[in-house]
Amino acid sequence: MRKCLPPRMDRIPRTNALRLLDGAGIGYEAREYPVDESDLSGLHAAELLGIPAERVFKTLVLRGAGGACYVCCIPAAEELDLKKAARLTGEKNIGLLPLRELQPVTGYVRGGCSPIGMKKAFPTFIDETAELFDRIAVSAGLRGLQLILAPGDLLAFTGAALGDLTAG
Repeated sequence: MRKCLPPRMDRIPRTNALRLLDGAGIGYEAREYPVDESDLSGLHAAELLGIPAERVFKTLVLRGAGGACYVCCIPAAEELDLKKAARLTGEKNIGLLPLRELQPVTGYVRGGCSPIGMKKAFPTFIDETAELFDRIAVSAGLRGLQLILAPGDLLAFTGAALGDLTAG
């Protein structure tokens, strides 16, 4: 007689970010969407998930003139203002981390970089517009997977600070 195993209830990949949130008892929703390697943008993810773009936050990793790394989460449709980011981080100059360094520094790839569960905890800043919503989406640490959670939970878990990060 064959043993019947119960069907797997959760087919969502268990990324480091999701495991950490589970361990902390923080509630979230994980949602998958089909990956299009030609368009890894947050806008594309928002469209595929049917979430307003202002609620989907992309994760950008920056390096200051002194060599320190920082994480900034901004709405998918917006552009990062480097002067504002430098001011918030206390750096004179700051720029995006070169793409070739993203995975070695964070453990994540472009299009799947989560502010949660990087190889090292970096100072994190989230655009102040996150507070306008009861839930926002950020990458869950894998292309094609977003996690949706309360911005206050994201702020508390990452130790992030709110600030004006976008151009305009």
